[in-house]
Amino acid sequence: MLKGRAHKFGDGISTDHIISGRYAHLRSNLPELAKHVLEDADADFAKKVKHGDFVVGGNNFGLGSSREHAPLVIKIAGVSAILAKSAARIFFRNAINLGLPVLICDTDKINNGDELEVDLAAGTVKDLTSGEKLTFGKIPGVMLKILNEGGLIPYIQKHGDIKV
Repeated sequence: MLKGRAHKFGDGISTDHIISGRYAHLRSNLPELAKHVLEDADADFAKKVKHGDFVVGGNNFGLGSSREHAPLVIKIAGVSAILAKSAARIFFRNAINLGLPVLICDTDKINNGDELEVDLAAGTVKDLTSGEKLTFGKIPGVMLKILNEGGLIPYIQKHGDIKV
């Protein structure tokens, strides 16, 4: 069970919004890079986010380049999952491979600052602030196993090959 506060963003949050190219020189210093996560969408996000919080987006979250740094710095900042109406495919897979769930659901009823509780196995989001209950598509078993191990590399290091 994941629990935290919602940080709401709109549609079309690109990988450049997540981590601007002007910080490319920090790619070898991920903790420093994470201090700038999402600052082009919300200048204070990195200061406000707490461990376990959620990024809530609209349509086409993570569009743009295939930089793995984008989902990785979101995770390093302490975000436990991303909820969005839709996500770019490469961003989605990069996030899962790095151990960051991307949950596709109707985010219209989630407000900035709402307290959320997410059950990955059940496919449910409870908005503890408003009382709303949302669902997202069941995460395939192999993806849940990858997420539970913290990403694809830790999964393979522990279990060897992926068994589907």
